[in-house]
Amino acid sequence: MQTTIENLETDLKQGKLNSIYLLYGEETFLLDSCLKKIKSNFGELITGINYIKIDEGSVNSLVSDMETPAFGYEKKLIIARDTGLFKKDGRKKVQANSEIVNKINTYIEENIDIINDSVVLVFIEQEADKNDLFSTIEKLGIICNFEELKPAQISTRMKSICNAYKVNIDNYAIQYLIESVGCNMQDLINEIRKQIEYAGANGTITKESIDLLCIKKLDAIIFDLTDNLGKKNTSKALEVLNGLIYNKEPIQKILVTLYNHFKKLYIVKLCVNNNENITDALNLKANQTFLVSKYKTQAGYFKEQELRKILEELINLDSNYKIGLIDINIGLESILCRYC
Repeated sequence: MQTTIENLETDLKQGKLNSIYLLYGEETFLLDSCLKKIKSNFGELITGINYIKIDEGSVNSLVSDMETPAFGYEKKLIIARDTGLFKKDGRKKVQANSEIVNKINTYIEENIDIINDSVVLVFIEQEADKNDLFSTIEKLGIICNFEELKPAQISTRMKSICNAYKVNIDNYAIQYLIESVGCNMQDLINEIRKQIEYAGANGTITKESIDLLCIKKLDAIIFDLTDNLGKKNTSKALEVLNGLIYNKEPIQKILVTLYNHFKKLYIVKLCVNNNENITDALNLKANQTFLVSKYKTQAGYFKEQELRKILEELINLDSNYKIGLIDINIGLESILCRYC
């Protein structure tokens, strides 16, 4: 069956262990955390005896590994990571894998009772398309898609971590942390640990402490820069730009990110003017919908023609920089000053 991350975590916390798992998705921190719990629940691991690791190069041996007893142990734990078994036809190396996919699928279907008694098999993939093996595991085992969490789910986890250390954090601070860092749990855990250390027991995590300590993603910093542009705060906008340059962020990357950001604002402006769906137009993921209001606010700072002109100037700057007609730093500062 398919389960949620929360339900899988609960089952593993209670010591429940299934015979077959397929764990996949972008949220690798939580996936690896669940894998550690599976290993912990399994017990003692002796590599080559009751603990086998399989990858794409050794996947042909998976069936024989399942058939071979775990000498001296009741069960064997097999971790099959990045095997390529769950990719649709037409993708790289899939045709060569089709025979082994059928072989593994048939073995599992015909020997599920033996597997339940002697094996814990865990498939770990970056992505998993629905094929026969996927359907078999869905019927006989557990499948969990580790998607990046939605802001509400992240908020619950962040509050739980802070409560454990008796540190206060409100919804606004959590939202600001997500906007600054993104939805990747590994990044968020790293940042919240710094905040907890700084606040101390009975302290409070605030926007100011996040600004002071947080390593913000480039996209979040570009949001700050654009906010200052829209509010006509030239000195602050240039300060943000120079801060990026000082921290050795590649200037070409800054230019591309700035262009992509203003392109999104232009799309939002068109959507608002034509009463179209912004989430669909920007192709936002489910956990990114909180950005809609921010994009709308920033788009409101500019006229449609201004946004179009900014995009044209950024394109021209890129072209002129590449042929040596202008210094890219000076060009960026000039554009920012012109629209403040």
